[in-house]
Amino acid sequence: MMISERLNDAVNSQVGNEFGASIQYVAIAAFFAAEGLNQLAGRFDVQANEERDHALKLVKYLLDTGGRVAIPAIPAPRNEFGSVAEAVALALEQERAVTAQINALMILAVEDRDFAAQNFLNWFVAEQIEEVANMDNLLKVVKRAGEQNLVYVEAYVAGQASQVARGPGEVEGA
Repeated sequence: MMISERLNDAVNSQVGNEFGASIQYVAIAAFFAAEGLNQLAGRFDVQANEERDHALKLVKYLLDTGGRVAIPAIPAPRNEFGSVAEAVALALEQERAVTAQINALMILAVEDRDFAAQNFLNWFVAEQIEEVANMDNLLKVVKRAGEQNLVYVEAYVAGQASQVARGPGEVEGA
């Protein structure tokens, strides 16, 4: 086994955290869809898939390093929100928590002098910078628009999705 027992256990816990985040994003997407906010629902559907992919990436790492996979129980997601801002704030809080969890994994990898794990976890460290920044920015936009102007938030999210589809530096219609 190329991975220490304690790091193996911590990675298994993170698999659960990532699956939990995925399920929470599904619940947030369903909340938005029920409110007729299809762009926000779509964004959180994509986010749910990303979190699931993160969990699977961790599972593959455990398997590749001869570790054992033991996926923990996943807590039920929160399904009810008083506002769009409340739902997005929960997502931002979740991304900050995941960042702390990834950092804790990195600390274990450093303490174990597990250079392969450090290399692997560097991707997650960088990913969390993007995840927190994106969610923080979305929350700012939602708060600035207010509940009465969510149509602007929908347009903003749709514009972001079209930028991602085109890629950086590409011009529409070019």
